Order: sequence, then C-alpha cells, then structure tokens
Amino acid sequence: MSQFDRTLEFIDELRQAATAAAVCEKLLGLASGFGLTALMGGTVPEPGTCRDRQRDHVLLCDWPVEWLERYVARNYVDHDPVVSHMKQLRAPFQWREASQAIRLDQDGDEVMGDAGEFRLRDGLAFPLVTLDGQVMMVSLGGERLELSPVEFGMVSLAATYAIGRAMQLQSRPPQTIDHIELTPRERECLQWAATGKSEWEISQILGISEHTSEKHLLNAKTKLGAVNRVQAVAEAIRRGYIS
Repeated sequence: MSQFDRTLEFIDELRQAATAAAVCEKLLGLASGFGLTALMGGTVPEPGTCRDRQRDHVLLCDWPVEWLERYVARNYVDHDPVVSHMKQLRAPFQWREASQAIRLDQDGDEVMGDAGEFRLRDGLAFPLVTLDGQVMMVSLGGERLELSPVEFGMVSLAATYAIGRAMQLQSRPPQTIDHIELTPRERECLQWAATGKSEWEISQILGISEHTSEKHLLNAKTKLGAVNRVQAVAEAIRRGYIS
C-alpha cells in the first residue's frame, strides 16, 4: 500500500471516529511508526492566559500526565520555543528547528529540557488557522524521529485532518462553507498535490505552465478556505473531491 493510500485509509477511519479520544488514538497509531509517541492538539492560548483556562484550549491530548501538569503549572506555553516558532512560521516543522531558529533564553531551555525528561526530545508541529482566524496546533513528540520527507507530508496531512475532526466533534459546530464548486483542473492539481508533487511537477504532468498550476492551486485553496496546501488537500479529501 502506498503512503497516499495509507493516508486515505486513515482519513476514512477518522470520519468514523465518534470522540476526541478515538481521534487521538488513531493519529498516534499512525504516528507511532515514526517514533512519535505523544500528542497534544488544540487552540493556542493568548499570552498571559490563566492556568485554569489553558486546559479549555485542548482538543486532543495523549501527553504524559506529569508532563502536562508541569507544563500547565509552570505556564510553559508562554515560553515554549515550539509554540513561538509556530506563531512566526505558520508551516509544519520539526521541534529541533525551533531551537535553531529562536535564540533560547533560560525559560525556553527549561521547557525543552523538561520535555526531554519525559522522553520528548524531538517532535513535529503542525499549525492550522481556521476560517475565523483562530490559531491551532498539533504537536507530536517522541524520543527519536525516523521519517522521510514523504512520510513527513503524510503525517502533516493526517494531523491537519485529525484536528479538523476534533473540531467537528466539539459541541459548538465549526464554521463551514456549505457548497464549493471546484473546476476539473483544480481537482486534478489538488489530487497531484496530495501525492507530494510540486507546482512544476504538476505542470509537467498536466501539460500546463507552472504559473497556471500555481493559479489552479491558489484558486482551490481560496475556495476551500485553506491557508496552505496541506489544509487545502485535507479539506478536499473531507469533501470528497480527492479519493
């Protein structure tokens, strides 16, 4: 089975998940094969949010209990390099990139050092911005990661869809777009984007210019209310445009 087929199978399983716990279990089941053993996902609280309200932002959680308690008690969310880098980058990245990109102060060093005590030495972070501008993030951690660029893309897509499914399962329905019409070319471009092809590769496959393939993907992204390719592909799969 190809990585893309595995992703489609996973997304189909998520459609049937009835609880956030089930979503969490399925995402970790997929990610554990790459050394990712812990998961946290939800909205990102504003700096200074009181500790009692921080838990309200969590949608998916399979973090070590002691680490979660320490993270909240010490208000680590305001000093976490991964969270800070996510706010700046707004794109999927590996935890170690955050440490390299941001000059760590004593508080940032403490967060990363304490995470290591719970065998969370590295991980992946996947940001998502909702249609109403709310910033969300899925963070998957482990002791050692082993995944290729293609597998990174697969986990990114899976994590994006998982947090979307968790939002659907909340008592308050998420903001949605009732009906979307994608052109055949937009669907084709999304289909190839889902397999990891670049705009240039898509243009060669479809016999169009790179500028035209970029335009089709941009139009599809706009129609689907997505902020990046990963979110556009996940939304297209959810709506049945990619199968």
